[in-house]
Amino acid sequence: MTERLYLYDTTLRDGQQTQGVQFSTPEKVRIAEALDDLGIDYIEGGWPGANPTDSAFFDDAPATRAKMTAFGMTKRSGRSAENDDVLAGVLNAGTGTVCLVGKSHDFHVTDALNIPLEENVANIRASIAHLVAQGREALFDAEHFFDGYKANPDYALTCAKAAFEAGARWVVLCDTNGGTLPDEIHRITSAVIAAGIPGDRLGIHTHNDTETAVAGSLAAVDAGARQVQGTLNGLGERCGNANLTALIPTLLLKDPYKSRFDTGIAAEKLEGLTRLSRMLDDILNRVPQRQAAYVGASAFAHKAGLHASAIVKDSTTYEHIAPEIVGNDRIIPMSNQAGQSNLRKRLTEAGLDVAPDNPALAEILEEIKLREDQGYSFDTAQASFELLARRALGLLPTFFEVKRYKVTVERRKNKYDRMVSLSEAVVVVKIGDDKKLSVSESMDETGSDRGPVNALSKALAKDLGPYQQFIDDIRLVDFKVRITQGGTEAVTRVIIDSEDSTGRRWSTVGVSANIVDASFEALLDAVTWKLIHEGARAG
Repeated sequence: MTERLYLYDTTLRDGQQTQGVQFSTPEKVRIAEALDDLGIDYIEGGWPGANPTDSAFFDDAPATRAKMTAFGMTKRSGRSAENDDVLAGVLNAGTGTVCLVGKSHDFHVTDALNIPLEENVANIRASIAHLVAQGREALFDAEHFFDGYKANPDYALTCAKAAFEAGARWVVLCDTNGGTLPDEIHRITSAVIAAGIPGDRLGIHTHNDTETAVAGSLAAVDAGARQVQGTLNGLGERCGNANLTALIPTLLLKDPYKSRFDTGIAAEKLEGLTRLSRMLDDILNRVPQRQAAYVGASAFAHKAGLHASAIVKDSTTYEHIAPEIVGNDRIIPMSNQAGQSNLRKRLTEAGLDVAPDNPALAEILEEIKLREDQGYSFDTAQASFELLARRALGLLPTFFEVKRYKVTVERRKNKYDRMVSLSEAVVVVKIGDDKKLSVSESMDETGSDRGPVNALSKALAKDLGPYQQFIDDIRLVDFKVRITQGGTEAVTRVIIDSEDSTGRRWSTVGVSANIVDASFEALLDAVTWKLIHEGARAG
């Protein structure tokens, strides 16, 4: 017999408090729909009335199976709940579920709110009772609860009980400053249950300031709490909130949680978790965190030759779950640490079946070591590795030849008499017997210069004749530069991440003393790899 464990997402509200993050209304709708499809129980859409975007979202919120939740605060002192305009604004969002935050730490009541302790308790009780009287499902976020409990346990419990006794469906214990460790969270959550608030009415809301938000959430569940709050990719103020992309698969795949709890999320929905995580990063124009648990690009990457050799025989030797369960991929990076078993495994994944006695294997390994000594990194540029291997195996088609290219950067005054930059690139390629010259500027639709690499990328992809149909959907999603040697003989390594309309991503590398040359080498590899994987035929 499993127990129900409820998942509450606050990406659209608490996640939006991340420095540099601001969702548009259409983006919030898209994220909410994706969360609903995943199977989340509650989606906190924002604080209506706090800003135009949140208000607009509730005006146009999508129909969801999940309970759409409006967030606000308990009534202010000196007015009734019925006459508090801020509380009215939250109710006017029209959601069936409302979450109100209130103080539960005596220090914050006396020093931040500057009101008597008893008055704060009365405000909590009246606010929750008003929600219930309006027919809403009420949640109370007990702000700074764990710090408050450690300072004055009787008062923190009094605040939590006031909300519970007024009819709150959930009393959420918040580690607002993120400094409470998991064993403390377990102990205090157990004490709250022992004091009379049942575990199936308690939620947990942790922050990651000690890098233990996920562990703290699990500790609260172990103690008896039955609602868990968090955000996608761990977004949130300061160091972020509990990361649902780590919590969800842990709850579904790891004992004792998988055998004890039903989260409402179907196992097959986990296959979309990596895609959901990267969708959020794409919306925010952020580079996905490679080391993220479960969904990171390096979560199932095996660089050491010893590891890779074992993985070939049995993936469970160095993987705690199969990557495809969460929609991720296994990667055997190529580096000068790699052995032949590692190499053959990576070649097989690239669709290249090479016999163990093929002399090209030693040639490929030697070439990798030589190039990495020059500054290349195939560890993070799998597509360039594949092209290197194909060249050694005699399997690299020649689609076109670059005859020359040129990049110019000009500073000039625009019509507003301001100095602006303009990058322009010229690329000449030969396809069969035809030469094609393409010219492109890096100016975007806002009139801003996107730089010489952008101009080169646009010129290269502007006219490749019979191959154009295969490359029109290529998009550069990340551009990384590193100086691998210092001084006057500095060598620049450029790694470019590309993506196409199917969501497929690949990485390529270029190395040169000239950053433009290094960038162009990586761009050429990106286009060539795409043509190979689209099945284009060399003319």
